[in-house]
Amino acid sequence: MTDPITDMFNRIKNAQAVFKDSTEMPYSEVKMQIAEILKESGFIEDCKKKGVKTQKTIKVDFKYDKHQAAFSGYKRISKPGQRIYISHQEVRPVKNGYGVAIISTPKGLMSDKQARRAKVGGELMVEVW
Repeated sequence: MTDPITDMFNRIKNAQAVFKDSTEMPYSEVKMQIAEILKESGFIEDCKKKGVKTQKTIKVDFKYDKHQAAFSGYKRISKPGQRIYISHQEVRPVKNGYGVAIISTPKGLMSDKQARRAKVGGELMVEVW
């Protein structure tokens, strides 16, 4: 697999398209941090780490509003073949504040709002709305 983060978002989008309650994906620390940011931003209901040692997975529970998923789309900005970096002045709201950008900073993964508040830039990984 070339891009595990894109795989994570594809799993979430595909599972929500058929109104599943949850989905599981292979565990990594970066994916867990992304899931935590999505949970804080209100795009998913909950995320939990399951399993032990090499069999770890992440279980993501979804959130629906009247048969419409809270997570409707994403755009992968920084890809394995082309990394995109921005300064804290270039951090902009996604979809007029209705979305969230996930930025990998020297202080860890942050949402766009947290990065603007902390005045740090970094790799613009993905935009979610």
